[in-house]
Amino acid sequence: MNEKKFLTCIEPKKRKILLQLKEKDAQQYKELVLELRAVWKTRNKAWRKDKVIEKEDKPIKSWKARGYGWKDKPGFVVARVRLGKGGRKRRQTDGGRKPKKAYMYATLSKSHQVVAEERVAKLFPNCEVLASYWLWEDGQYKWFEVVLVDPHNPHIKKDKDINWICEKTQKGRAERGLTPAGKKSRGLRKKGKGAEKIRPSLAANKDIGK
Repeated sequence: MNEKKFLTCIEPKKRKILLQLKEKDAQQYKELVLELRAVWKTRNKAWRKDKVIEKEDKPIKSWKARGYGWKDKPGFVVARVRLGKGGRKRRQTDGGRKPKKAYMYATLSKSHQVVAEERVAKLFPNCEVLASYWLWEDGQYKWFEVVLVDPHNPHIKKDKDINWICEKTQKGRAERGLTPAGKKSRGLRKKGKGAEKIRPSLAANKDIGK
């Protein structure tokens, strides 16, 4: 993992101080970065032994979770998900020689992050996925942190900042691509020229837009 990507694992305020230190004392900066990497690597070793989906008491990247609307109150759930890196393995065709379908791997039209959200949504059927973000990765796996909300919780229903998720239109957010990662995967961040076949949906335009 390169230095730029690793720095996203550090809280913004601390990251700013680190980058200021880099200009003044490059050697001390390198030593501090190595220490921080060691902390994340020890976490990584423990996560490898854990389950694929682990419920957490509080998010590790709390600044990211708060940016998406997470609050430390009943009704919010945070889960850590592990996904294998690389392409998806494809089933071999049955009978006959079919050269066009004989390849081993298929490229998904979804991102790893969207797949992670869908898997968590399946494990917590009473909750809706609010958002997710990249947490860490090594040579074999990627980890994502997924923030979920229980729309039936009275604390959520009373909260004006988040009670929009209790509406019927927000059901199955992860599966319908309504999360930030889902919208990005569907190409909805683009507008104007080059995005003519993206709206109202890819399916409506026979998947020409992607």
